[in-house]
Amino acid sequence: MDVHAQTTKTISLENYGIKNARVHYQLSPEELHYDTIEHGLGTETNSGALAINTGEFTGRSPKDRFIVKDEVTREKVWWGDINIPFDAAKFDKLYDKVADYLSDKEIYTRDAYACAEEKYRLNIRVVNEYPWSNMFSYNMFLRPEEKELKNFKEDWLILNAPGFKANPEVDGTRQENFAILNFSKKIALIGGTGYTGEIKKGIFSALNFILPVDKNTLPMHCSANVGEDGDTAIFFGLSGTGKTTLSADPARKLVGDDEHGWTKENTIFNFEGGCYAKVINLTEENEPDIYRAIKPGAILENVILDDEGNVDFSDTSITQNTRVSYPIDHIDNIQVPSVGENPKNIFFLTADAFGVLPPISKLTPGQAAYHFISGYTAKVAGTEAGINEPVPSFSACFGAPFMPLHPTKYAEMLSAKMKEAGVNVWLINTGWTGGPYGTGSRMKLKYTRAMISAALNGGLKDAEFSTHNMFGLQMPLNCPNVPAEVLNPRNTWKDTAAYDKKAGELANSFKRNFEKFEAYANDEIMAGGPTLY
Repeated sequence: MDVHAQTTKTISLENYGIKNARVHYQLSPEELHYDTIEHGLGTETNSGALAINTGEFTGRSPKDRFIVKDEVTREKVWWGDINIPFDAAKFDKLYDKVADYLSDKEIYTRDAYACAEEKYRLNIRVVNEYPWSNMFSYNMFLRPEEKELKNFKEDWLILNAPGFKANPEVDGTRQENFAILNFSKKIALIGGTGYTGEIKKGIFSALNFILPVDKNTLPMHCSANVGEDGDTAIFFGLSGTGKTTLSADPARKLVGDDEHGWTKENTIFNFEGGCYAKVINLTEENEPDIYRAIKPGAILENVILDDEGNVDFSDTSITQNTRVSYPIDHIDNIQVPSVGENPKNIFFLTADAFGVLPPISKLTPGQAAYHFISGYTAKVAGTEAGINEPVPSFSACFGAPFMPLHPTKYAEMLSAKMKEAGVNVWLINTGWTGGPYGTGSRMKLKYTRAMISAALNGGLKDAEFSTHNMFGLQMPLNCPNVPAEVLNPRNTWKDTAAYDKKAGELANSFKRNFEKFEAYANDEIMAGGPTLY
């Protein structure tokens, strides 16, 4: 491709304090791909995808995420280790420094939007220092039509300068990198980190404040798909629990894989225009949709290539958090537009490495709220430095790092919407059975798929259930295409006394984690937790 064939569109950014910059506006993915390689910032793989390295940061930095504390946020945000306050005056000074840094540079600007449901649309202007960051913005946000750009007015501005380093002593940051949300000025300011996830999660965090407060709409860290009858299924789950895998169902259309809203009109809409998937140990056999989406237009992050451009998906020498972003239309079976109606089933996915939780159980509204607030999964050996045996991991609402409000606010909204819509809520354990990690075995994917299919198609509607003696969960006695003996986890252990001991330990972990929420939770939610003996 000839660089001179690039689009010549440009705009002025002087009203943002960015002066004398050479601004590339609304470049195509092909042009951004070319610019990335031309500037020595990336490599083309043998599939035609772009491979880049995000630098020092290969994941989000939660301790460097801030929210400006002012009249808009002071009384509403749940301040603490997750939502760290930032001084408004220091924000203004830091913004000016970033704008000055971007002045006189070649930079990339894009107009896009979030929220596929028109009445909730949030217009976004993204200003990126690097072309591949702008290409990521193209992939992950929704893409306006040409006619929509003529009178485009942004609701939020993202200023993204990976090369800018803050001075913590002067600027009020913790270290050189930062991601700061200013709800009064409607700006996401990102510097010192090339990790692209900060861009999309900045807007997700903003929507997690805007939608509940202003729109009576529940934001969710989840995937969603739609069946032939128009019923929508929602999948919550932390990394490694199978959220992307299980929502990619050939019999159902994908609405989206990560971020959605549930409106007062009872529709589910995708916030995004793309997917951002982990690719560690990716194979075409296990993850065909993701594997086939890695083609021209996709961006691979922090992967290792050989001399011929082949990707070694098993190589984690840079990070275990290797990723790919691509427009959602790289997936064949998608819902257009990315909106679903008639939500009928919600799945909470957990990878319980202790082998305690049932592979499928049905939740009451109180249990659903309790498990939603808890957001449980388990980390296993090797996932993080220093982890040598399974440890419980809790992330409120299955997305605590992105939730500006108190978790019980989201849980109460979810509980109300569940009751109003009459949805079934299921807890799915994609983790271990027959014993903990190292002793038992991972639940077979074909069994998990069969259980979810049975829940979706009514195969469990008339099933008999037994009650878990400690967690109070309703476990089906039978499920089509699943051996009955795996449905009650206690029966899969050779030593039932050892199971009871481990179940008690996990229940205690739930109780300890929930102590910080007890003052905010109502009686129904509190009754949804485990009972200790």
